[in-house]
Amino acid sequence: MTKTFYAILVNSLVAALTNTFVWFAVTFWVFLQTQSVLATSVMAGVYVGTVALSGFFLGSLVDRYRKKTAMLLSSVCSLILYTLAQIIFSSTSPAVFADVSSIPLWIFIVLALMGAIAGNVRTIALPTLVTLLIPEADRDKANGLVGTTNGVSFLIASIFSGLAIGFLGVYWVLVFAIALTVAVILHLTILSIPEQRIIHTEHHTQHIDIRGTIRAIALVPGLFGLIFFNCFNNFLGGVFMSLMDAYGLSLVSVQVWGILWGLLSLGFIVGGLVVAKRGLGKSPLQTLFLANIVMWVIAIGFTIQASIVLLTVGLFMYLCLIPVVEAAEQTILQAVIPLERQGRVFGFAQSIEQAASPLTAFMIGPIAQFIFIPFMTTGTGVDLIGNWFGTGAARGIALLFTLTGLIGLVVTLLAMRSRSYQKLSKSWTNQLNC
Repeated sequence: MTKTFYAILVNSLVAALTNTFVWFAVTFWVFLQTQSVLATSVMAGVYVGTVALSGFFLGSLVDRYRKKTAMLLSSVCSLILYTLAQIIFSSTSPAVFADVSSIPLWIFIVLALMGAIAGNVRTIALPTLVTLLIPEADRDKANGLVGTTNGVSFLIASIFSGLAIGFLGVYWVLVFAIALTVAVILHLTILSIPEQRIIHTEHHTQHIDIRGTIRAIALVPGLFGLIFFNCFNNFLGGVFMSLMDAYGLSLVSVQVWGILWGLLSLGFIVGGLVVAKRGLGKSPLQTLFLANIVMWVIAIGFTIQASIVLLTVGLFMYLCLIPVVEAAEQTILQAVIPLERQGRVFGFAQSIEQAASPLTAFMIGPIAQFIFIPFMTTGTGVDLIGNWFGTGAARGIALLFTLTGLIGLVVTLLAMRSRSYQKLSKSWTNQLNC
């Protein structure tokens, strides 16, 4: 793999670290300020909703401009939004941020989260750079390195976001974010990426061109099925995104939870390194589905008792498999979609796959607050399963996690028997034989 690719990974590592650091820290801070599960679920909904809607546009941006230009634009937007968030925070009374209905609080939240989301351009650009810079035979391993990079950023951000909120406060979180973003911009400015030209084979590359992207995906039998399968998985994953922090913070302090997430994110690194060394086998599609089966089995059991040890072990195994799933999907798309359309296809896939998560995030807070938590505190659940499952608000959230895992497992097993799976598997085999 080229030195340029490694330099891009380092730059992207710092950018991802910064954006993840802000996202985690602001989420922790808002929960501690407001003590509201509804607030964190709405935040998750805003975050993934914007990711879903922006994928169409950002994918076209990656295809329309040079990858370096697109990534620079991403970092400049993050810098502006973080600076505005800092101004709002510094000019507002701290008491205002304790009120979950406060308009300045939500302006601050939106600015900070939009700054993190602006980095999403890189999520789309990186797989296209793998296609551009890495020979096809090594792309699965390169995708594994991308997963490892994401894991490292997750690890560092997790540790320091909890510590920063616990000991320094959100003011310094934004100071660090602004400084790191400036460093990323300066490094990327002097980095040379050997992209000789922008590939425009069609007139409609000048705009979002959803129709053309849909046609490109439809040419690969079963590819829509894979995208919608991942969409449903993200629908279920929104449950964990919305409520995991609230559940974890019911077991340990924010400082311990932040450090714990840092250690858990070693799972991203381990999973990514395994893919980088061994690849994904002869059938990335089969690997993707087998990994999903294991992930849902884990999700059924890691909150079956109120144990931080059980949660930690289960989450670590779960996180080890996420880079495998992501690398498998990226490798499939890189093989079957032409480079000139990969930005739009990756952006389209991201938008569709993330589209369900906002719905889950917005719904799951009220569902947890008004159904599952009462069910396990004063409701029927106390008598039915409380003697072995446990009772209380946290056990209501835990029950919701277990049911989500069961649904995910059933859907994955059914999807492996579907016609779309068979068609896509055949398409991959034909691609190898070409």
